[in-house]
Amino acid sequence: MTTLTLDTTTTAPSVFETGESAVRSYSRAFPAVFTSAKGDVLVGQDGTRYIDFLAGAGTLNYGHNPDPVKDELIEYLRTDGLVHGLDLSTSAKAGFLEALRTLVLEPRGLDYKVQFTSPSGTNAVEAALKVARLATGRTNVVAFGGGFHGVSTGSLAATGSTYYREGLEATLPQVTHIPYPVSPLGDFDSLGLLRRLLDDPSSGVDKPAAVLLETVQGEGGVWVAPVPFLQELRELCDRHGILLVVDDIQAGCGRTGTFFSFERAGITPDLVTLSKAIGGYGLPMAIVLIKPEYDIWRPGQHNGTFRGHQLAFVAAAAALRHYWSDDAFVRQIRTKADLVTDFLQRRIAQPFGAGVRGIGLMQAVDLTGVPGVEAAAVSRRCFDNGLIVETCGRRDEVLKILPPLTVSQVNLSAGLQTLVDALTELTANPVSEAAA
Repeated sequence: MTTLTLDTTTTAPSVFETGESAVRSYSRAFPAVFTSAKGDVLVGQDGTRYIDFLAGAGTLNYGHNPDPVKDELIEYLRTDGLVHGLDLSTSAKAGFLEALRTLVLEPRGLDYKVQFTSPSGTNAVEAALKVARLATGRTNVVAFGGGFHGVSTGSLAATGSTYYREGLEATLPQVTHIPYPVSPLGDFDSLGLLRRLLDDPSSGVDKPAAVLLETVQGEGGVWVAPVPFLQELRELCDRHGILLVVDDIQAGCGRTGTFFSFERAGITPDLVTLSKAIGGYGLPMAIVLIKPEYDIWRPGQHNGTFRGHQLAFVAAAAALRHYWSDDAFVRQIRTKADLVTDFLQRRIAQPFGAGVRGIGLMQAVDLTGVPGVEAAAVSRRCFDNGLIVETCGRRDEVLKILPPLTVSQVNLSAGLQTLVDALTELTANPVSEAAA
C-alpha cells in the first residue's frame, strides 16, 4: 500500500489549504500534521510530541487509543461484527444499553429511556427540543446567553453567539435567551427574570416547552452554574410544567468529577443530551436520555442513517465497563482536579492576575485582566513548546484546560508548567508577540 507523505517543510500551499474548505478552524490554531496519538500525547508528522489539553474538545475523556477499548474494537472487527445497523436490534447495542443501565443509570436512581440520534451533539439537542415541544404542545424554549448547543437550525437557535448564527437568523425557531447567572458581565438574577416572565401574562414571552442549559458553559468561557441556581431552576420548571433539558455533551461523562455534571446539585433533568465522550474512543455517537413519561415518539419520527454506529456502541460499552465499574476512576479525576485548581491559584492567578475558575478537569484561565496578553498568543506559544490548549469565551479571552481524564500527573504538571512559561514570556514582552 502506498503511503502519502505530506511535505510540511515548504511554504507552498498544503493539500489542506488547496483542497479543504475555509471553514476549518482547529487546524489553523494548531498548524501541524498529526499522525498518531496515545493517552495524553499527540505526535506530529515531524516527530514532535504534544501534550493534549484539548482532548478532542472533550471527546477523548479516556485519552487517545485506550487499550481496554481498542482491544474490544479490534476483536469485534476481527469477528466481522455488524458495523452499520440503522436502529436494528444488535448485540453491540444491547451491550451498551446494559452497561449504561447497570453502571450509570441504576446506581444514580435514574430510569431514563435512551434515544439514539444521528451521531453529533447538535442532533441530540435537536431531538430533545423536538420531543419537549411535542410533549408540551408549546414551541418556545428558554436558553441562556453564552450557551453553545450546536450549529444546526434548532440547536443554533438556542446558541448565544451571533458568530455562529450568521446566515440563518431569519429561519431560526422561537427561543427566548436570558442571561446566565454568572458571566463576564458579572452575576445576574436569572431566576428572578425568568419568574417575572412566566408570572406576567403580558410579559410578551410565550410559556416555554423547555429550559435548555449547560450546567457548565464550555465554549462560553467555562462558567459554572451555582448549585442553588440549578436547584431552584428545577423547582421553577416543575411549578410551571416546563421540561428541564441539560446539555451534558461537553461537561458529561466524568468531566466535572461525576458522570453527569448535574449530580452535584442533586437534580434530575427531564432530558439529557450526551455526545463527545460517550462514544468511548472518539467514535461518533449521540444520545438523548428521556424520562419515560416524555418518550412519546412515534416510530421513525426522528431518525438518521447513522444512529446505529455499532463500533461506537462497542467502544462506549467497553469504556463504561472499564472506567465506571467502581469509584476508582472518579477518585483519580478529583485528585487531578485538585492539583490543577491549586496550581492555577498559586502559579497563575496570584502572579499574573488572571482569573481562574472551573470544576473537575474543565478549568479556565481568563486573561481579561492581564494587560497586553491575548489568549490566542498564549495558545500559540504553548503549541510551539509542545502543548495543545484552546481558547474560548466571548472574545476568545479564555484558555480552556481540558485534558483527557486519564492524563498522567507527570504530563498534567508538565502541561501546566508550559502554560506558566508561555505567560511569563509574553507578559515580559507582549509588544513583540503582538508584532510577530
